[in-house]
Amino acid sequence: MHYTFTPKMVCSMQIDFDLDGDVVSNISFIGGCNGNLKAISKILDGWTVDQIESKIRGNTCGRRPTSCADQLAIAVRKAYTESQATL
Repeated sequence: MHYTFTPKMVCSMQIDFDLDGDVVSNISFIGGCNGNLKAISKILDGWTVDQIESKIRGNTCGRRPTSCADQLAIAVRKAYTESQATL
């Protein structure tokens, strides 16, 4: 299923991804640091929610308490939790 997430306190304005079970794919960011976010999207493609969360959850950007990567980890966990609640 396709998900769209609106991140908070970061430069990116939107995060899109697909979730099949617990596997995340087709990650894309709108806004933010284009080159870095393209690389993150490619590297994490095909990873599980747990893998993504364990590697990038809690990552910060500058003085912010979060980052685009951290927001992705939050987004995929939220989407996965919501998808499990509908089963």
